[in-house]
Amino acid sequence: MKWLSVLPQQCLLLMTCLLMALEAVPIDIDKTKVKGEGHVEGEKVENPDTGLYYDEYLRQVIDVLETDKHFREKLQTADIEEIKSGKLSRELDLVSHHVRTRLDELKRQEVARLRMLIKAKMDSVQDTGIDHQALLKQFEHLNHQNPDTFEPKDLDMLIKAATSDLENYDKTRHEEFKKYEMMKEHERREYLKTLDEEKRKREESKFEEMKKKHGDHPKVHHPGSKDQLKEVWEEADGLDPNEFDPKTFFKLHDVNNDGFLDEQELEALFTKELEKVYDPKNEEDDMVEMEEERLRMREHVMNEVDVNKDRLVTLEEFLRATEKKEFLEPDSWETLDQQQLFTEDELKEFENHISQQEDELKKKAEELQKQKEELQRQHDQLQAQKLELQQVHVVKQMEQKKLQQGSPPAGPGGELKFQPPGEHKVGDAAKHPAGGDQPLPPGHVQEPAVRTDQVHA
Repeated sequence: MKWLSVLPQQCLLLMTCLLMALEAVPIDIDKTKVKGEGHVEGEKVENPDTGLYYDEYLRQVIDVLETDKHFREKLQTADIEEIKSGKLSRELDLVSHHVRTRLDELKRQEVARLRMLIKAKMDSVQDTGIDHQALLKQFEHLNHQNPDTFEPKDLDMLIKAATSDLENYDKTRHEEFKKYEMMKEHERREYLKTLDEEKRKREESKFEEMKKKHGDHPKVHHPGSKDQLKEVWEEADGLDPNEFDPKTFFKLHDVNNDGFLDEQELEALFTKELEKVYDPKNEEDDMVEMEEERLRMREHVMNEVDVNKDRLVTLEEFLRATEKKEFLEPDSWETLDQQQLFTEDELKEFENHISQQEDELKKKAEELQKQKEELQRQHDQLQAQKLELQQVHVVKQMEQKKLQQGSPPAGPGGELKFQPPGEHKVGDAAKHPAGGDQPLPPGHVQEPAVRTDQVHA
């Protein structure tokens, strides 16, 4: 499942606009004291995969727009509302011809890609008469009614679609994680049903032991608190904890030097805390749960720090958060193992849903088996007809071959079916009186032949 490995980030187009609008705050840092290699100026930092099905198209549009000087200048003065309202999209009419041509090409490629995916999906169910235009309506990140040119409406739709999709992305991930946990418990209980009493007790004892072992970990600092950030400052950055400075910390972890801490940069701050709880080498530690824990930490910090809810943390927002009481005296952080992820009623409903799906699949399998048997019967019938036709064909070929060799075909008793004219045997004259070539019709009485000597007498 892709959501387990890919961490969704800001709406790339919207956020890129904002990133270019402000310069990073200059802070003097002695990077010789920092562990690891520093960020090389001018080095391109790859943005993380958003997890959107149109991620590559989104990135390509951003890259092309950034090459236009006029558009970049407009971005520097645009605010969030102008971008969201579509006002910025109208500036697309003023970009260079080369940029518009490239955007047109990108859109045609994206439409072609979507059509190919639609066709592949429909072919899998053996459907025909595909209406691509109708099916493309389900894709809201481009104007399908104009598949050849990239217009301001396309940019506006792309911004709104990416913003909306990413806002719902975290919610979807939480729901998928909950289903994952319920499935694990469902499978565990189903497995226990297959064991005898002794083995079942042994498995349940092992399960409880692993839960206890997983919960036995060092204290996890509250995400975004001073204690948590100082630990990163000391262990990851290699700096003196007594010299902790929020402003310097912000600059150190603004990896791409854009003046913001985005979601990926924030999540990187929680690695040390997560390592206290999860180890891929331990059987009791689930790495899927670790990613859910990381997501929860990032969401918490964003809710506390991101004042304007643009999914980015500015230096001003960050410094303001360090002045709050919660920064110095945070509440304890409850990890996933300390929480109830689902109720028994929710699990029961989930299991009922699984049971319904299994029944539907079983019914469909039975229908497919019947179809298979019917097709096999038709196949056998066609094979029999084919064999019969082949035998008839062979007989006809043999008769044709005899005709070509000058021997007329024989009847059932071996006699000739007909005599070529002038080739009758002498003995046949007695059978066909008066030189007739055919036998007398039924009911005809042949008069005895008159002898010559009787006439003269």
